[in-house]
Amino acid sequence: MTFSVFIDGAAGTTGLEIRERLEGRSEFALILLDDAQRKSADARRAALNEADFAILCLPDEAAREAVALIDPAGRTRVIDASSAHRVAQGWTYGFPELVGAQTVAEARLVSNPGCYPTGFLGLMAPLVRAGLLPAEWPYTVNAVSGYSGGGKALIERFEAETDLAFRSYGLALGHKHIAEMQQHAGLAHPPVFAPAVIPAFRGMVVEVPLPLAAVTAPAPEALSDCLAAFYEDSRIVRVVGTPRDEIVLRAQEQPHDDLTLQVFGSADGSQARLIAVLDNLGKGASGAAVQSLNLMAGLEETLGLRLPA
Repeated sequence: MTFSVFIDGAAGTTGLEIRERLEGRSEFALILLDDAQRKSADARRAALNEADFAILCLPDEAAREAVALIDPAGRTRVIDASSAHRVAQGWTYGFPELVGAQTVAEARLVSNPGCYPTGFLGLMAPLVRAGLLPAEWPYTVNAVSGYSGGGKALIERFEAETDLAFRSYGLALGHKHIAEMQQHAGLAHPPVFAPAVIPAFRGMVVEVPLPLAAVTAPAPEALSDCLAAFYEDSRIVRVVGTPRDEIVLRAQEQPHDDLTLQVFGSADGSQARLIAVLDNLGKGASGAAVQSLNLMAGLEETLGLRLPA
């Protein structure tokens, strides 16, 4: 069976990468609009309601408007890559490893996780659920991303201003990812989130530092073992049992759709650094959307994904 797919916002970075992953696959037929049609509400409404699956790669408000164009009694199922519905009622959070593959497979409305929250939640949610980390602790998140995650304006800035080496942002402490992190990790307090951008097109490192003695948490090895057991059946999320000596992001990082988790501990076991490495355009965006699409279409979830051998 062939499913029709309309990518609303296909000209943006996330939309282009989703299209790359779907082109040439016999299971999907893309509904394409030319430049003039993309600006027509009527053409978009028709495409949205004609499709078996609509993938929204739009700013938040535009994503809400697109959902309003879809007949709620129609057949169209939605994957929203914006942050508009990540904590909204009636939407399934598109992180199959956390919410269950079958839950995503049966959903009509799926909200794609954010790139930073994917790393944070991949680390934290299993440990909080298992009771190894307390939900009441005020956690912090330090993270760096390639500049492609900032959209067209930031891409143009980094490629024009060749002397940019580091950009810290979210300094008002109200980043839109925070609610998503808190809700889906089951935390009592919003984490303190310190994001930054570096002069690499893609790639991301997300870190949660832990003073284990103060947190009253078990040894780093126990945290790593918990994560390894939680993801033991996943082909997408990998837990590195013996952490590397360093973590490197390269300016020309290759696209990939996996998520790597590591737990680093001090020699005396009193401190730990939980670190996630991913492609902000892979498992952090387009790869995650394709994973959910595969499940919703009744297919093997890793089809079309770029995963290590």
